Amino acid sequence: MRRPLIGMTAYAQQVHYGNNDVMAGMLPMTYVRAVHATGGRAVLITPDDPDIDVLESLDGIVFSGGGDIDPANWGAERHPETDIDAARDASELMLMRAVLDLDLPVLGVCRGMQLMAVADGGSLHQHLPDLIGHERHQAAAGTDPLAADASAYGRHDVVIEPGSRAGDLLGGHLVVNSFHHQAVDDPGKFTAVGWCPDDRVVEVIEGPNHTFAMGVQWHPERTADLRVFAALVEAAAIRSGLAEAKVETGAESAA
Repeated sequence: MRRPLIGMTAYAQQVHYGNNDVMAGMLPMTYVRAVHATGGRAVLITPDDPDIDVLESLDGIVFSGGGDIDPANWGAERHPETDIDAARDASELMLMRAVLDLDLPVLGVCRGMQLMAVADGGSLHQHLPDLIGHERHQAAAGTDPLAADASAYGRHDVVIEPGSRAGDLLGGHLVVNSFHHQAVDDPGKFTAVGWCPDDRVVEVIEGPNHTFAMGVQWHPERTADLRVFAALVEAAAIRSGLAEAKVETGAESAA
């Protein structure tokens, strides 16, 4: 039996290897391994030829992390610290809006969560240190034993609203890795259900009217706790008639 097919948004980036200097469609293998470890089959979606036709073949989708989202998408001026990729924004906003219209199971990771909010009428804080007075959501060398090959990531607590889908999945409290300077301000039509307790920065959003639509601000793919990926794959399996697809949460190894 085939696995649920999970699309994953990828970067287009100039890379150097050996004698090669080429533009490549790329994504850290941690994302791919997280989908495969939880019973899905990962397929990369590059931003170079934007269209929603790929969604016809998918059972679910992950919007990955990466650079900043252009504030023009919510009618704001660009902050000096904001670094955008207009081509990626255009491609992924098109995809996200179609995904939400189709009710395709979706997981947003870091930038992906922020994209969910912007695509559904929300807005972002462009530079968190201006708002909260510190940089602990960005790199903090050596502070993150949770992360795989990510010693420059920060670390902090997250509290989650009881009774929310995320709360049922993850519990009321967890410790996460952190590497971002933009953050959700207005979640649009999504509901904010998780926060950093120290500064109330939004860490989890979900769509109560969607089969499965969840965004997390941290990078679970870099940890042993893959419950959000498992939930996505399970929702994708149910949607596609592959409900008997077996998934593993990774919670046992995280305990």
